[in-house]
Amino acid sequence: IDHLLRHADTSDEPLVALNAALSYNPVIVLVDKNVRIDVSVQFAFVSVAGDVPSAINSRLLIVLDENSECTITETHHTFGTGKEVFVNAVTETVIAPNAKLHHVKVQNESTDTRHISYHKVNLAQDSSQHLTTLTLGGGMVRNTLNIRLDGQQVNTWLNGLYVLNGVQVVDNHTLVDHAMPHCFSSELYKGIIDDKAQGVFNGKIWVRPDAQKTNAYQSNKNLLLSNEASMNTKPQLEIYADDVKCSHGTTTGQLDDDALFYLRARGIGEATARALLNHAFAADVIEQVENEEIRNSLLTILDQTLNSEGN
Repeated sequence: IDHLLRHADTSDEPLVALNAALSYNPVIVLVDKNVRIDVSVQFAFVSVAGDVPSAINSRLLIVLDENSECTITETHHTFGTGKEVFVNAVTETVIAPNAKLHHVKVQNESTDTRHISYHKVNLAQDSSQHLTTLTLGGGMVRNTLNIRLDGQQVNTWLNGLYVLNGVQVVDNHTLVDHAMPHCFSSELYKGIIDDKAQGVFNGKIWVRPDAQKTNAYQSNKNLLLSNEASMNTKPQLEIYADDVKCSHGTTTGQLDDDALFYLRARGIGEATARALLNHAFAADVIEQVENEEIRNSLLTILDQTLNSEGN
C-alpha cells in the first residue's frame, strides 16, 4: 500500500515513530474511485487489562479515491481490570479529489488505560471530511489531530466532546493547516469536567500565505462541575494571508443556576436536572454527525455516561 507509513510525522512525534516500528497487521480501508459505501464501516479496538502491564500499537490507514464516500465508526474499549494498558494509536487518512469521509471515533476505555493517538489527514481539491471525537473514558488520553487542506474548495469539520470525572486527564491538540485558497474549516470542542479531572485544549488554525479566501472558525466551550476540576484552553490563529475570515474563542464556566432552578421548580430532581442541562450542552457536538443511526447511538451512550457518573 503506497500510503502506509508515509503521512504521519515520525520526525517530530516520537510515539508515531514507535508505532511505525512496533505496529503489525494494520487496518487498511481502501475505497475505490466512484464508490459510495452506504453502510457504516465499523472497527472496534479492544484492550484487555491483565496481570502485567501491556502496550498496544494500533494503526489505521484510510484511503478514499476520487468521487468516493464512506462512513467509518472507530471505537476503543478496555475489558478486565489489572495492570495498566498503554494504547499508542496512529491513523493516516488520505482523501482524494471530490471524495467525502465521515469519521466518528469513540474512546470509552477504563481508567487503567493510557491512550495516545495521532491522526493525520490530507484532503485534496473539492473533498470534505466530518471528524468527530468523543472521549468518555481512559485514565489519561491525548489526541493529536493534524489536518492539512491541500487543495482548493476543501471543507472540513472537526468536532470533539470529552466528559471527565475522577482524576482523568484528557488533552486535545488540533492543527488545521490551510495550505490552499478557497477552503473552509469549522472546529467545535466541548468538555464537561467533574471531580478532580483535568482537561486541555490546544487548537491552532494555520493560514499560509497562498491560502486567500479562507473561512476558518474555532470554538472551545467547557463546563466545570466542581471546584477542583480544571481546564486549560488555548485557541490559536496564525494567519499569513490578508483576505480571510477567521475567528476563535473559548468559554469556561459552570451550570446556569437559573436554568437549574427552573427545572427543579417543576419537580425534577437535582441529579436529573443537572444531567438534562449537561446533555443539552454536549448534544451540540453529537448533532453534527450526519448519520442518524450513529447519531442516536452516540446520544444514548452520552446519556448513559452522564447518568452513571452522576454529572
